[in-house]
Amino acid sequence: DVQLVESGGGSVQAGGSLRLSCEVSGNTYGTYCMGWFRQAPAKEREGVATIHSAGHYTRYADSVKGRFTLSQDNAKKTVYLQMNSLKPEDTAVYSCAAGQAGFYSDCRTTQYNYWGQGTQVTVS
Repeated sequence: DVQLVESGGGSVQAGGSLRLSCEVSGNTYGTYCMGWFRQAPAKEREGVATIHSAGHYTRYADSVKGRFTLSQDNAKKTVYLQMNSLKPEDTAVYSCAAGQAGFYSDCRTTQYNYWGQGTQVTVS
């Protein structure tokens, strides 16, 4: 099975930065897509950013473009979400997810079968 563990959440003032990490362990094979999602109280879950494990595709929600940056360290099987210029509306529980994907996938139709436990990000 595959396990995802997030870390790096916390509280920060508006304009500050945080870096979230998502470490993948277990039986991973082939290529896959990793996504970060967030859910604020009384709101639907929102896709924040997606990256393909081969590194050729990255996508961001309009609400975070220019402020958030995805990166990955395949040797460590870890994906990072660098969040800069944070706003109060970024406050949410952030979760990472993984799903198998073909090498040429753009991750748009990926079925995310594996999820982390979530980490709280609070911006005041």
